[in-house]
Amino acid sequence: MFLGEYRHSIDNKDRLTVPARFRELMSEGAFLLRGFDRNLMVMTPKAFEALSQNMTAMSITNPLTRKLRRLIIGSASRIETDKAGRILIPEFLSQTAGLSTNQEAVLVGQGNYFEIWSPEEWSLQQQALADPEANSERFKVLDLSTSTG
Repeated sequence: MFLGEYRHSIDNKDRLTVPARFRELMSEGAFLLRGFDRNLMVMTPKAFEALSQNMTAMSITNPLTRKLRRLIIGSASRIETDKAGRILIPEFLSQTAGLSTNQEAVLVGQGNYFEIWSPEEWSLQQQALADPEANSERFKVLDLSTSTG
């Protein structure tokens, strides 16, 4: 599982070092794609395949489906880590997430994938989640039960 928050720099060749714990989960490669919140997502092939199959099952006659497929599949890039544990971020994806060379990026585990954020956008996300009362209200519609049976 991809867990935790890490900060790494993007070098002058648009390469980002991936934490060793994340690299272990990416041994079969991964997919880099546009996120939903001005960020990027990195998924294992298994997670990306499941997402792709869900979208493939949706009707392409639905305009919302086509937009979702453009957002996710249209931006996806197959990636591998190099010997130094880095991934190459294509320029169009860097621009989408507000990332730039020689700048820090924030990598945040999300279970079966992880996100890549610019420090500024991640700070905005953290501020939005800082109010426990607001969180209680916004998340009450979700079933967050921890029971397994």
